[in-house]
Amino acid sequence: MQKKRLLPCSAPLVLILCQVLTALEVPLDPQLLEQLPQPPTITHQSPKNYIVDPRENIVIQCEAKGKPPPSFSWTRNGTLFDTEKDPLVTMKPNSGTLEINIINGGKTEAYEGEYQCTAKNDRGTAVSNIIVVRQSRSPLWTKEKIEPIVIQQGMPLVLPCKPPRGLPPPVVFWMDNFFQRLPQNGRISQGLNGDLYFSNVQPEDSRDFYICYARFNLTQTIHQKQPISLKVLSNSPAENRSPSLLVPTGHTSNRTVLRGEVLLLECIAEGLPTPEIRWNKEGAEFPSDRVFFENYNKTLKIIEVSEADAGKYRCTAHNDRGSFHHIITVIVKAAPYWITEPKNLVLSPGEDGTLICRPNGNPSPSITWLINGVAIELAPHDPSRKVEGDTVMFTKVQERASAVYQCNASNIYGYKLANAFVNVLAEKPRILSSKKVYQVIANKAAFLDCPFFGSPFPRIAWFKGMQTSVLHGNGYIFHDNGTLEVPVAQKDSSGTYTCVARNNLGTDQKTVELEVKDPTMIISQPEYKVIQRYGSASFECKVKHDPTLAVELLWLKDNSDLPIDERFIIENERLSIKNITDKDKGTYTCVANTTLDSASASAVLTVVDRPEAPSDLELTDPLEKSVQLSWVPGDDNNSPITEFIIEYEDGMREPGTWQLQTKVSGTQTTASLKLSPYVNYSFRVIAVNEIGRSDPSVPSERYMTKAAEPDINPSDIKGIGTEPDNLVITWNPLNGFDSNGPGLQYKVSWRQKDFDEEWTSVIVANVSKYIVSGTPTFVPYEIKVQALNDLGYAPEPPVVIGHSGEDLPMVAPGNVEVEVLNATLAKVQWDAVPLTTVRGHLQGYRVYYWKAINQTNRNRRHIEKWMLTFAGNRTHGMLPGLLPNTNYILNVRVVNGKGEGPSSKDKYFETPEGVPSMAILQIHHRTSDSLTLTWSPPVHPNGVLTQYTLKYQSINATHELGPPVEVIIPANESSYILKNLNQNTRYKFYFYAHTAVGPGIQSTQEAVTAMDEAVFLQPALGAGEEHVFATSAVIHTVHPTYYPALPVRIKNITAAETSATILWNVENPEVKLFVKYVELSKEDWKVESVNSTRSALVIKDLSPGTSYKVQVYSDHNTLYAEETFQTGPAMASRQVDIATQGWFIGLMCAVALLILVLLIVCFIRRNKGGKYPVKEKEDAHADPEIQPMKEDDGTFGEYSDAEDHKPLKKGSRTPSDRTVKKEDSDDSLVDYGEGVNGQFNEDGSFIGQYSGKKEKEPVEGNESSEAPSPVNAMNSFV
Repeated sequence: MQKKRLLPCSAPLVLILCQVLTALEVPLDPQLLEQLPQPPTITHQSPKNYIVDPRENIVIQCEAKGKPPPSFSWTRNGTLFDTEKDPLVTMKPNSGTLEINIINGGKTEAYEGEYQCTAKNDRGTAVSNIIVVRQSRSPLWTKEKIEPIVIQQGMPLVLPCKPPRGLPPPVVFWMDNFFQRLPQNGRISQGLNGDLYFSNVQPEDSRDFYICYARFNLTQTIHQKQPISLKVLSNSPAENRSPSLLVPTGHTSNRTVLRGEVLLLECIAEGLPTPEIRWNKEGAEFPSDRVFFENYNKTLKIIEVSEADAGKYRCTAHNDRGSFHHIITVIVKAAPYWITEPKNLVLSPGEDGTLICRPNGNPSPSITWLINGVAIELAPHDPSRKVEGDTVMFTKVQERASAVYQCNASNIYGYKLANAFVNVLAEKPRILSSKKVYQVIANKAAFLDCPFFGSPFPRIAWFKGMQTSVLHGNGYIFHDNGTLEVPVAQKDSSGTYTCVARNNLGTDQKTVELEVKDPTMIISQPEYKVIQRYGSASFECKVKHDPTLAVELLWLKDNSDLPIDERFIIENERLSIKNITDKDKGTYTCVANTTLDSASASAVLTVVDRPEAPSDLELTDPLEKSVQLSWVPGDDNNSPITEFIIEYEDGMREPGTWQLQTKVSGTQTTASLKLSPYVNYSFRVIAVNEIGRSDPSVPSERYMTKAAEPDINPSDIKGIGTEPDNLVITWNPLNGFDSNGPGLQYKVSWRQKDFDEEWTSVIVANVSKYIVSGTPTFVPYEIKVQALNDLGYAPEPPVVIGHSGEDLPMVAPGNVEVEVLNATLAKVQWDAVPLTTVRGHLQGYRVYYWKAINQTNRNRRHIEKWMLTFAGNRTHGMLPGLLPNTNYILNVRVVNGKGEGPSSKDKYFETPEGVPSMAILQIHHRTSDSLTLTWSPPVHPNGVLTQYTLKYQSINATHELGPPVEVIIPANESSYILKNLNQNTRYKFYFYAHTAVGPGIQSTQEAVTAMDEAVFLQPALGAGEEHVFATSAVIHTVHPTYYPALPVRIKNITAAETSATILWNVENPEVKLFVKYVELSKEDWKVESVNSTRSALVIKDLSPGTSYKVQVYSDHNTLYAEETFQTGPAMASRQVDIATQGWFIGLMCAVALLILVLLIVCFIRRNKGGKYPVKEKEDAHADPEIQPMKEDDGTFGEYSDAEDHKPLKKGSRTPSDRTVKKEDSDDSLVDYGEGVNGQFNEDGSFIGQYSGKKEKEPVEGNESSEAPSPVNAMNSFV
C-alpha cells in the first residue's frame, strides 16, 4: 500500500490523493464489476494434452467472463468447428464447454484432434490454449513363448517385462500366481523400465511363476505377461565377485530433463555379496528438501527440477570385493515459462500504458503477439499502439482501443499463451465501501477505508466533522488507495470523517464514524506455581476493558484448549485445578478478547513430588570389607534429587530391619560401601528431594562378608561397688553387628591399683556385668574388658579406674562455729574430716538447722528442720533466709555415696531483731472533723515493737498534697482518733511499726472527712475485704474520694517485689489513657499506652524496696490521677485480712472462751493424775523418726511451725517479714549451701529449696515471729 504525506496537487497545505499516471486497477467489487464494461477473460479450460476414456463422453471445457457476456466458438484442427451441425456435440448454455456424446454411438477416434475455444464480446476476443484430444489406449502384450530359466546360484539375472506402450503409460509391478507382490530388497528390485533385477540369485528365488502386470489407470484395466519360471542351481555356486552395473551400462551416460519435472536416476548393480549403492553430485550438495533415495538407494529422485540441478551425478556400487562407479550427466532444458506475464490494463481516455510479455526457456522462446485472436500484423492500424519485441506500448488511448491481446511464447519443448485485455473506460468516481463505523483501541493506528474507482483516476480528500478545510499535515497519513490513517488514535480522534472522490466526470462522497476505545489490560496476572502432586492450584486473571466492548475470557494450556476434565473449574476470573497430576504441568494462559483487541498473560505450573524409587541396584568389586553399589535414579518429578540414602539389612541377625549405611550426593549413582565382617548384607537406596523421600528401591542381591576377630571392645567400662566388700564391673556390650564373627565373649580383668602386680581375669559369655566379691572397702582398681570371638581377640582395651563399694563415713566434723552476719544470714564453719575416714567418694557436707523451741511449746510433737548441702571438700557455708530475733540449733555431717556420717555436736545461735512487717491500717468512724484509725500488730514483728508512726497529708481538688503531720503512737495501742480535721477534705495516711532496728514496711490509706454517698467506693475485689496477690510484699490500698468532675480515679495499687498492679475507674470510655511512672528520686518517666476499655495495668521490671510515683492521664496530657507506692520483698502467700471483720472478732471471742474452759478442766484433771483425750491421743502415736521430707505431701519442709500460718509458699526464698536482702551479705554466694533438691551455684544464683525435718522433742525458742491469734493467747495464759 503506497503512502503519501502532504503531496500537494493543486493547492499548498492541502493534501489530496492526486492522479498517478499508471494503469487503473479495477477493484474486485462484485457490484462494480457487474456495471463496468469489460473484454472477455478465459477463466477455465481443459489441459493442453487431454487424454479421454473411450467409454465415456468427451467434455472439453472453456469458461470465460466479460461485460457484456461473451459468445463462444471453436476451431478443430485449425478450421471452424460448427457444433450445431453435429448432433452428438452440444455446448452448455452461457458457456463454451463442449460435450461429445460417445455413450450413445459416438466414436472417440472420430473426435481426436486439436481444439481451440474463442470468447468474444464488443470489447474484444479471448482465445484458449490449443487442446489436443487423444483417446486412451491399453494394448495387450504380444504373444510369445518364454522358456524356463535355469541359472547357477550367485549369478546375476534380469527378468524382462517390456510392457506395451499405452496412453498414458501403464504402472508395472510383479506378482506370483497367488496374486501376491513379490518381495523386493537390496538384492532383488524392479527397475524404472519394469524389468526385475537380481544382483545375485539364491536358491530361495526358485519359483514357477514370475508374472509382470501392467495397470492402465484411466481405463482401469490390468494386463498380464506370460509367467516366467526360474530355477536356481546350487551344485556349482558362483564365487564372490566385485560389483558391475546392470543398468545403466558402461561408465557414463546422459540424461535430459525439463525444468519443473521429476528427475529419476537409476543404478542397479550385480555382484556377490550384494553391492550397496551410494550417490553424490560432483561439486555440489544435494538439495535436502527435494532429493529422495528410493528402491533401496538404487534410485535418486529430485522433484521440481531447476537449472541448478544440472551437472554430473556419480553412483557407486561396492561390496567387500571392490567397487564400480557410473557418471550420469544431467542436462536441464525448459519449456517456456513466464518471467513477466502480461496483465490486464484498464486505462482512461487519453492515458498511456504498456503490456509486457517476458518469457524464458531453454532454448529461448520466440514471441508472437495477437490481437483478438488475429496476428497483430494483420490487425487494423492503430496509431496509439506500438509493438517492440516483448512490449506493446499505448499512447493517449481512446475508448475504441479496447481489445484482448494474446502473447504466445514457444520453443521446441512447448508454448505459453496468455490473454491480457486493454479496457479503456470513462467513469465518474464511485466509493465502494459500505462500512459506516470504525472502532479502534487508543494509541493504535486507525485506518478509515475509502475504496474508490473512477476513470480518469479520481482525487481523494478527507474532512473531519463539520470542518470545511481538507485534512492535511502531521497526524494523518494518506494512502493511494484512499485510506486515511491516524497513526496514534487518541480519544480526541473520535468523530465523523468524510471521504470525497472527484474527477472531471463527477463527485462521490462517504461519511464514517471513528470511535476510540480503551485498551484491554490484564491488571492481575496469573502467578508461577510449584505444586505438589495431588494438590490444588488456582490462577487469577483480572481484566480491565472498555465498558462499551464485551470481553470474553479464555484459558489455554500450552496454547491449546483446556482439557475436558471436571478437575478444571473456571469461576469468574479464576481457574482452579484440583487433584493435580503430572499431565497438568505446563503453561497456562488467560486470554481476554474483545472485538478490537486482546490481552494475554501466562504462568507456568510445575508439578513436583517425591522422587521415584531408584532401580537396577548392582553390587560390583566385592572385597572383604567393601563393595561397590550402583543404581539408576528414578524420575525426580521436577524437584532435583538432593541426596541418596543407602540402607542395609542384616539378614542373619535382624531380618526386616533396615539401618542407615551412608548418604551420598544427589548427583552420584555409585557409592563405595565399607562393610563389617560376618554380616549378610542387602542394600536398598532411597532418593530425597525437597518434597520428601522416595519409596525404597527393590533390595539388592545379598552379600555375605567373611568372619573376623572383633575390631572394637565394649564401651563405657565402669567399676562401682554396690556393697562395702564388692566391685561391680559393667560395660556396654557389643551388638551382633560389631561381633565380627560367631562366639562373642568378654575377657574381664582387674587388679587393685598400686597393690597387685598380676591381673585377675575371667572369660564370660555375652553379658554386660561381672561382680568381684571379697574386696576391701573403697579401694581403687584397674579394670579392662576385652571382646573375643571364635576367630580371636579384639585389640588390647584401655585401662579404667574403678572403686570397690563404699561404707558410711566414720567421723563427724569438728570445731563447728557460727557467725551471725545479720538478722537473716549466718555463716557456719567446721573442720574437714580426714579423707581416710570418709570411706567413699566425698560428696560434701550437710548442715541441718532448726528453731529452738521454748518451754511454752515443749508439747509440740514435731519441729521443722532445714538442710543445706555444700558440695566438695568445703569447710564453711552460708545459711540464708533466717528469721530475725530467733534462736537456732545446727549440726554438720559429712556425706559420701553411701550416705551421711555421724553428726557434730549441736551448735546454738540467735539472730538479731529486724524491722517489722506491715501493720494494716483501717479507717472506721468518720465525722466532718475527725477520723478513727485502727490497726492490727504486724504479722511478723521480727523483734519487740517500740512504737507506731502515723503520717498524714491533706489532698486538694488538684491532687496536690499538703504539709505532712507526724504522730508517734505507743506500741501497746491499736487505735487512734484524729481530731480537728478539715471538713470534706481528703487525707492520705502513712502507717508503720518500729522495732529497735528501725521502721517497718508502711501501709497507706486514703479517706475523706465528709460522710456522704461518695465517701467510699466499693472495694475493687470484694465487699469488706482487702485482696492482695500471693507474691506481693507491699499492699498499697487506696480508697480515693469520689470526684464527679474527674473522668479517671485510681482505685487500688497492689505492689509486689518487682511489679505493681494499678486499678482505676473510667468515666468516659472513649478517652485514650496513658500510665506514667517513675522512681521518686529520678526524673526518667516511663509511659505505657492502654486501651480505654481496660481498667487495670501491671507494671513490671520494678526495683524491690523502691518508692514510685504513678500518674494516669489522657492523650491530651490532662492529669487525672496520681499516687505513690513502694515495692518490697515477696509476700509469703495469698491471704485475706479478716481479723478486723466484726463477725470474725465475735467468733474468735467465743472460741477463746470455750478453749479457756477446756484448758482449766484439763489442768485440774492433770494435777489429779488422770488422763484426758488429748493425752491419750499423744500416747497412741509413737515418735516418728526424723524424716528429710514432710509427711503430708512428700515435699521438703518449709519455714513454718506445725501450728503456725505458713508465711512462705514452697519455693519462696525469704519470709514476708525479712528486711535483709541478698545483697546485704558480705560473703560470696559460694558459701550458701544446697538443699536436698538444689544448691547455690558459683555465679550466685540460688537453685534449690529449703527443707526441714519434724522431730518429736520440743525445744525452747523465741516465738515472737508467730502471728498473734486467740489460740496462742490461750496457750500463753495457761
